[in-house]
Amino acid sequence: MEADGLLEAARRMAVAARTAPKAKGRDYIVTLLLLDSDMEPLIKEMEAWGNAKGSATFLRDAATLQKVAAVLLIGTKLARMDLAGCGFCGFPDCAANEKAGATCAFNAGDLGIAIGSAAATAADMRVDTRVLFSAGRAALNLKLLGNDVKLAYGFPISATGKNPWFDRQK
Repeated sequence: MEADGLLEAARRMAVAARTAPKAKGRDYIVTLLLLDSDMEPLIKEMEAWGNAKGSATFLRDAATLQKVAAVLLIGTKLARMDLAGCGFCGFPDCAANEKAGATCAFNAGDLGIAIGSAAATAADMRVDTRVLFSAGRAALNLKLLGNDVKLAYGFPISATGKNPWFDRQK
């Protein structure tokens, strides 16, 4: 039953990310659920990246993923919104943003709203999870969400007797 509940929670989290409000109603969100052994390439990439970059965070998070049955990846493709007078990205307009190869602030904002919706759903479903930039970075490295996705986060999901993140170290 717990395994079924975990999958249902992951499905609902993906739905929450999909239906979250987005700038100009444009949906660039991409989701992917990895289960059990399908997570192994992601874990190995997190370890490799952590070792290459000297990041204990990646190594810690990779070890935690070995204790869970699923990870939901949520990312976004990038597209400028062409909103006159915006400047949230730090550039005067979208043309200057594009010339600099920068990211539209609305893509990151929309992803944040989608992540918040998914996290709230996980809480409502009483599954344990964390938002991991490390899993998102590894997913981008592996292009698990496709070539067009440039920002991503991972949600490992657990339905066990003990929260795997309760007493983790830095």
